[in-house]
Amino acid sequence: MTFYEIQQLLKKFGTYIYTGSRQGDIELMEEELTEMYRLGMIDEKILLDAKMALFKEKRLTEKN
Repeated sequence: MTFYEIQQLLKKFGTYIYTGSRQGDIELMEEELTEMYRLGMIDEKILLDAKMALFKEKRLTEKN
């Protein structure tokens, strides 16, 4: 799963995240995905795949 695919997944549920900060976007996406999982809107595999992709994206933004 990619950052873009996560954005598209969130959009399907009416969630648009743009803070102007890539790091801020990642943190809000993580929180939103966790809440969506808690509410039964997404399954565990999607949650884990998305969190792994966000973890990788976070590492890339920290390096730059």
